[in-house]
Amino acid sequence: MSTRTHHRPVIGRQWRRGGGKWHTLTEDGKAEQPQRCTADVVVDCAVYTDGRRTASLPPREALEEARKQPGGFAWIGLHEPEAEHLAEIAEVFGLHPLAVEDAVTAHQRPKLERYGDTLFLVIKTIVFVEHEKLTATSEVVDTGELMIFLGADFVVVVRHGSAPGLSRVRRSLESRPEMLAHGPAAVLHAITDQVVDDYLDVADAVELDVDELESDVFSASHGDDAERIYQLKRELIEFKRAVHPMARPLQRLSEEPDQLIGAEVGRYLRDVADHLTQVRERLAGYGELVDGLLAANLSQLAVQQNVDMRRISAGAAILAIPTMIAGFYGMNFRHMPELGWSFGYPLMLGVTATLSVLCYRAFRRYGWL
Repeated sequence: MSTRTHHRPVIGRQWRRGGGKWHTLTEDGKAEQPQRCTADVVVDCAVYTDGRRTASLPPREALEEARKQPGGFAWIGLHEPEAEHLAEIAEVFGLHPLAVEDAVTAHQRPKLERYGDTLFLVIKTIVFVEHEKLTATSEVVDTGELMIFLGADFVVVVRHGSAPGLSRVRRSLESRPEMLAHGPAAVLHAITDQVVDDYLDVADAVELDVDELESDVFSASHGDDAERIYQLKRELIEFKRAVHPMARPLQRLSEEPDQLIGAEVGRYLRDVADHLTQVRERLAGYGELVDGLLAANLSQLAVQQNVDMRRISAGAAILAIPTMIAGFYGMNFRHMPELGWSFGYPLMLGVTATLSVLCYRAFRRYGWL
């Protein structure tokens, strides 16, 4: 079904980094978006029977074909669909409007909801942003979202943002028909397992940044690393916001009996929950370490300021000696015995130098200089 669209007037062109191409600009300064149909947002749609891929069809035909086969189900993957695209899918698969609205708007917290005979799971994905060295403006992690609709004979996966593609998950499952034979629940397990494994990989990469920052803070030539520490702390908070809320949905999936999940897949999901616990514990450790680095950095700054103040005070005390003596002889008194004495001037210089050297040695002995 095709519809005519009225494009806004074009006013210029813009180079978009992500696409690497020139895009036209409309009157409001935004890049003009090409009109997409539902087929454009469908990454893959296949029918599986007894753990094996039997057909690749459009969504409606895929669901009809899956329901003809005992134990068959349809698996459809969508990438950033708009409301009209997902409305067509929702009509075919009978998805609840509230869940569809969440899947379109994205920016949801990880959660698990049941709408009739359908489970709706939201997962946050994490991608490590490569960088040579952590700076005050470095982006360490980037988040995306996966929305999973799970029914008795279908699984619909909606991907948003920087969430990595699921083609490797699909290929891995297709190479394990004995696991895929468990139906849509096996797909749910494979996706959550891959997402949590990605959490572990990102945690390993973040640990390198933490170690690097720790070395810099306690190095002999350390500087003011407070901004870098705050940046890493913000990125860790973003990481935690994706990981921590996911614990409750995984616990419900693995512990609460559900006919869509099954006991066997539930055991696999418990293993995923254990891995998520490891990630949460590591993030807690990183958070405590970064807090300690911030406290250590502030303490070092306070100590350095103390040292600087002592050096300034010592220098001022040494300079006060010749200033005091010069002040005495600048009072213009008429009767000063040393004024008429031929050795008065060298004696004054000698006394000034001697007192200054003694004061300098005393400050050196006490570590002020």
